[in-house]
Amino acid sequence: MPARILLGVGAGIAAYKVCELLRRLTEDGHRVRVLPTRDSLRFVGPATWAALSGEPVATSAFASVHEVPHVRLGQEADLVFVAPATADLMAHAATGQAGDLLTSALLVARCPVVFAPAMHTEMWEHPATRANVRTLRERGCLVLEPASGRLTGADTGPGRLPEPDELYQAAVRVLARGAAGLAPDLTGRRVVVSAGGTREELDPVRFLGNWSSGRQGYALARTAAARGAEVILVSANVDLADPAGTKVERVTSARQLAAAVLAAAAGADAVVMAAAVADYRPEARSEKKIKKTGASPEPLRLTENPDILRELAAQRRPGQVIAGFAAETEDVLAHGRAKLAAKGCDLLVVNRVGPGLAFGTDDNEAVVLAADGSATPVPRGPKDVLADVVWDLVVARMAGPPGHR
Repeated sequence: MPARILLGVGAGIAAYKVCELLRRLTEDGHRVRVLPTRDSLRFVGPATWAALSGEPVATSAFASVHEVPHVRLGQEADLVFVAPATADLMAHAATGQAGDLLTSALLVARCPVVFAPAMHTEMWEHPATRANVRTLRERGCLVLEPASGRLTGADTGPGRLPEPDELYQAAVRVLARGAAGLAPDLTGRRVVVSAGGTREELDPVRFLGNWSSGRQGYALARTAAARGAEVILVSANVDLADPAGTKVERVTSARQLAAAVLAAAAGADAVVMAAAVADYRPEARSEKKIKKTGASPEPLRLTENPDILRELAAQRRPGQVIAGFAAETEDVLAHGRAKLAAKGCDLLVVNRVGPGLAFGTDDNEAVVLAADGSATPVPRGPKDVLADVVWDLVVARMAGPPGHR
């Protein structure tokens, strides 16, 4: 459904990325009004914003005064999305200053408000900026974690604006939640998500693996970030852009995944294991490429990988929620219930896999089984929808207030 969106633009070099975000939103049929700060127009001019949005562009509350834009725009908006959100702009927002059209609209808005920060690492990590971010989050705003990567000049580190498609996905997830987006229910929570499929090397060029694309795990991470969580995403061999607002750790094998997830889980409120983990690995890895000789090959000897989900459930702290995924090809519910009991987790998402089902697709169908005996069917639909259902069930089982770790 088309929405009325205010797109705030701060004075950062990353403003050029927001042009693509604007294009994506308007192509969806949303009515987008760009509210740039005065200094941001040094990076992208008003003619560009007006041409891409089809709407007038102004920075001052004194433009079109008869329409009272500094009040009306915020009142009518379904979403305010600020990108790049500079340290200066967030400081003004946190302290309630209203010196231009954008900051005035932020004070009036009663819809979901999202900030996508972008700045140098030192500015992002400064105590003043961290305090302003905490203030905005406490007031119900969604402040995404910035990406890590190349910044202005030769600097590299956290503070980079996520890519436009990931900003777009974040906006879509917040809009999809509607009124629920006014109170991000994972704010102050730290969650761990695993995604993708592990690979177990046979030699320098071959491996044992599976067909997992990581799309479901990334949907879970993206959705958790849109609901306010601090997200650690452990990604196994995935060729997807980092979801906006997440910290990504890349691994290859099941043992690497186990080490990363178990370490991150120590300080997490919830862990969702969506990665497809190889049950076995070669007993020995050849240091050289295995050559074809014409004779019968030596039998491949396998050894069992760690059961990460069972270890998580066994080591969990009081109040921590553990959820897993089980891909099955037959007797889905029977196998799922048996796995739920054996693993000891709180929730198990059971789905049928096969050609055109789950692996590598944009949709999924599943049943979420719970340790209390309940079952929540999720009909075939976008993986983001299943992700929201999973987080709804996780949130309902969380104990203690945010930050109790």
